[in-house]
Amino acid sequence: MEKTANAISKALGLPLKGVENVLALFEEGATVPFIARYRKERTGGLDEVAIAQVRDAWEKLQELEKRKESVLKAIDEQGLLTAELKKAILEAKTLAKVEDLYLPFKKKRRTKATIAKEKGLQPLADLIFSGKGVGLSQEAKKHLADVEEALEGARHIIAEQISEDAECREKLRKVFRRKGEVACKVARGKKEDASKYQDYFDWNEPISKAPSHRLLAMFRGENEGMLSLNIAPDADEAVHVLDDQFVKGNGECAKQLKLATDDAYKRLLKPSLENEMRAELKKKADEEAIRVFSENLRELLLASPLGEKSILALDPGFRTGCKLVCLDKQGNLLTNTAIYPNEPQNEVAKAGAVVKDLVKKYGLEAVAVGNGTAGRETERFVKNLDLGIPVIVVNESGASIYSASEVAREEFPDYDVTVRGAVSIGRRLVDPLAELVKIDPKSIGVGQYQHDVDQSSLKKGLDDVVMSCVNKVGVEVNTASKQLLAYVSGVGPKMAENIIQYRKENGPFTSRAQLKKVKGLGPKAFEQSAGFLRIRGAKNPLDASAVHPESYEAVKKMASDLGTTIAKLMEDSALRKSIDLNRYVTDSIGIPTLKDILDELEKPGRDPREAFEVFSFDDSVHHPEDLKIGMQLPGIVTNVTKFGAFVDVGVHQDGLVHISQLADRFVSDPNEVVKVGQKVNVIVTEVDLARKRIALSMKGNAGNQVQTPKKRVKSEKTSDTNDLADKLAMLKGKFS
Repeated sequence: MEKTANAISKALGLPLKGVENVLALFEEGATVPFIARYRKERTGGLDEVAIAQVRDAWEKLQELEKRKESVLKAIDEQGLLTAELKKAILEAKTLAKVEDLYLPFKKKRRTKATIAKEKGLQPLADLIFSGKGVGLSQEAKKHLADVEEALEGARHIIAEQISEDAECREKLRKVFRRKGEVACKVARGKKEDASKYQDYFDWNEPISKAPSHRLLAMFRGENEGMLSLNIAPDADEAVHVLDDQFVKGNGECAKQLKLATDDAYKRLLKPSLENEMRAELKKKADEEAIRVFSENLRELLLASPLGEKSILALDPGFRTGCKLVCLDKQGNLLTNTAIYPNEPQNEVAKAGAVVKDLVKKYGLEAVAVGNGTAGRETERFVKNLDLGIPVIVVNESGASIYSASEVAREEFPDYDVTVRGAVSIGRRLVDPLAELVKIDPKSIGVGQYQHDVDQSSLKKGLDDVVMSCVNKVGVEVNTASKQLLAYVSGVGPKMAENIIQYRKENGPFTSRAQLKKVKGLGPKAFEQSAGFLRIRGAKNPLDASAVHPESYEAVKKMASDLGTTIAKLMEDSALRKSIDLNRYVTDSIGIPTLKDILDELEKPGRDPREAFEVFSFDDSVHHPEDLKIGMQLPGIVTNVTKFGAFVDVGVHQDGLVHISQLADRFVSDPNEVVKVGQKVNVIVTEVDLARKRIALSMKGNAGNQVQTPKKRVKSEKTSDTNDLADKLAMLKGKFS
């Protein structure tokens, strides 16, 4: 473990002691949110990002060690494992190095080299490889009557030896990374079918500078059979590296070795290293796409909640009408119906009477209108009713996925998908996080190439984000769905079901201690989860806060020393200010935790999300046809990519603010300026109705306040502000 901690500490630039303790906590079964929130003394205050990086690095090192063991065993079984080779494998820092060392010992299909060896040409190959051979024609005749066949066979053996040389492969690998280029052309006979990839029909750029979204676009085009890709450095430069290592002098052997190096590169090394480079580039592009997706998802999940309000929710439509549901403050369905205020029925008066009656009958406090088909028309209809309550357009992306899911069928077995979809729209206004956790994150619509990246890595990355957000906000154990509970640190799907079942059988939880009675929720699960579970109205007011039960005694002592109760301590700021934290430092609780406790006592169970603000689109625009060049409009950022941001301005078609149009300064990463859900002002710069493209700008006097960027994982700094290829994303209005 010490060796592992050292390696991770150096690789990530993190304090060794903190890394050692994080690894120890992981081995004890701790989760990332728990370690970040409740073990600051042990980690030196490492945040969730750093802790997750340690975990990922640890997992990669474990995979590397497993592979080393497998390779050593395989070579040893062949009786070919020397002390020198074993040392080299054990000291290898990368998986590529391990594979290079293993390559000569891998079982392989019958090759040109093995055929040549069967003909007895190994001695001739060894002679040529040594560079000391003279009179090669005579030597060749000793093995085969056909001299050229013998020399060719010897070259095949040499080419394979060169291709399996670990030092040679590493040198060429560096050339590929440093000087390799991606050359993209349209596939033969696909020019018309591949029109959406036309910017890549004759594309060439260094792989070291190619941004992730462009690589993923080219890989997608290749997978669809529309594009042809070649990833390699200049062939002459690559072969020169081999010649430098293997070709000496100008004699007969040098001539044969030169032919062998050419063959080794073109037939063996280039295909092998190109495949390796493709995998490496794809992995990096995937990681960047997942990072962008994760940041967008985080902003969406942590969007401002309206709070516990009774809601009238509408899933808009034209011909099929608008499905309407009424929800109480807890999100329970009160009633549902359908109204037809839009074309072709135009039952405006009748629909208006229904809405007014329901608002009055159930004391509804807000209206949620889905932003899909007929969304703006329905919003205008409701606003014209002058209900005296806010009318809010809600992003309904993923609502249809939820309505057809097993989760929705379980929640509403007696209702069809239209009712379930409307309920989801209403609930996500009240609490976006609680509702969106029921939907596969990939279906929420804030990703970039999410169907092209490695799906297991994507799931892991997005699950991390959901877990982080859920635990950051905290969960009310008596009202939470099992989907929400499942993301609580230490809980998981099975335990969540057990909590729900206990709640059904015994009524609401009255204390955190009662959680220990839940089937399967042992000491470790309680330790990991208790601080993130809230119980409002509990006898102990700390049960509704983020103070962990393990710290209750410390708070009790603070109150006792001041001659007051915990409840009064939470109410009186003067009492809290008089506390000397140093008096309560112990072996297990330090100043960082004590400061967190004081912060929590000030605002127990506070929601870290920003306060809700009502947003309205410009009432003069409802369709793309209403847009004019130069219009300044309010909008909401719906997706942030590496090449810009998509903004909904209320015309059923998102517009693109290219990275070059995000600010009056150079922007290397759109996340420096915008985030999903952010309200912005934009200027219309282009409207192409035929191709459904809307170009927007936030430059000049758009009146935007540039956000201070949040601390985040370091990202690539590549940006091509004039790259027209990036605008491929607008082909469907919004990249999927």
